[in-house]
Amino acid sequence: MQAWQVHENGEPSEVMRLAEVERPTPGDGQVLLRVRAANVNFPDALLCRGQYQIRPPLPFTPGVEICGETEDGRRVIANPALPYGGFAEYAVADARALLPAPESLDDAEAAALHIGYQTGWFGLHRRADLQAGETLLVHAAAGGVGSAAVQLGKAAGARVIGVVGGAGKAAVARELGCDVVIDRRAEDVVAAVKEATGGRGADVIYDPVGGEAYTQSAKVVAFEGRIVVVGFASGTIPSPALNHALVKNYSIVGLHWGLYNTKNPALVLRCHEQLTELAARGAIKPLVSERVPLEDAAGAVQRVADGVTTGRVAVLAQKGAGA
Repeated sequence: MQAWQVHENGEPSEVMRLAEVERPTPGDGQVLLRVRAANVNFPDALLCRGQYQIRPPLPFTPGVEICGETEDGRRVIANPALPYGGFAEYAVADARALLPAPESLDDAEAAALHIGYQTGWFGLHRRADLQAGETLLVHAAAGGVGSAAVQLGKAAGARVIGVVGGAGKAAVARELGCDVVIDRRAEDVVAAVKEATGGRGADVIYDPVGGEAYTQSAKVVAFEGRIVVVGFASGTIPSPALNHALVKNYSIVGLHWGLYNTKNPALVLRCHEQLTELAARGAIKPLVSERVPLEDAAGAVQRVADGVTTGRVAVLAQKGAGA
């Protein structure tokens, strides 16, 4: 089969190589899946760079989220078991963690429903307890993680403010349903949020960026607000001033979604059932901005790493898949 492999750490476009390799052999409790579509995530770039919290042995195949097909023909969503990731024609995954792919979504959309939307659901509902009528601020609102949070926030009845970088991404954020869109390259984010909220600030802030975005969040979080720390796509991990959280009376909430797979897997399944229902009635729909063939996977991962994409980029591992 064909699979992309990383033999040394570095930038995805430089270290990912397409090769002809043997199909992986499932271990105990694992199944072999025919990959239909693999979604590109920022962690794929971190894996290539050797900067992710998990460092699989070299060589490995990146690709942490797929829509695949079991030997008996079931279409499923899975997180491949590294080092046999999803940017290949076949991958292996934990049999107990397979989730049914929603019938309302095609392969590329189904592949993109999992990590970003699960993270959004757990962050907004489980950790931040977002309520209808509250104001939700989403950083990187046009990206893969941010776009999921925007849709989930709207589905929950929140007023959503999206922060983006550039006019093109601003247009995408509006199409996603943001009530207010702020272009950080052209506007003062803090002043714009305060103006949009009458000086009150945002009740919940969803931050997959870190760095300057977190600094802005601390300035615009409302009384009893919650800042959900999802990741650090900016490359800078902030150091919160806890005295500031005390005097402004807000919460800083961390979210590591992957832990739920071992700490509370039943909750992951319940979340998937809710996401499937939301997708069935059209309340959420993954924004797949690009669908590329397997041979173009390295370039796709690099574009996501460079922050120039919107929504999700899907790699179609089988010809004719994803439509």
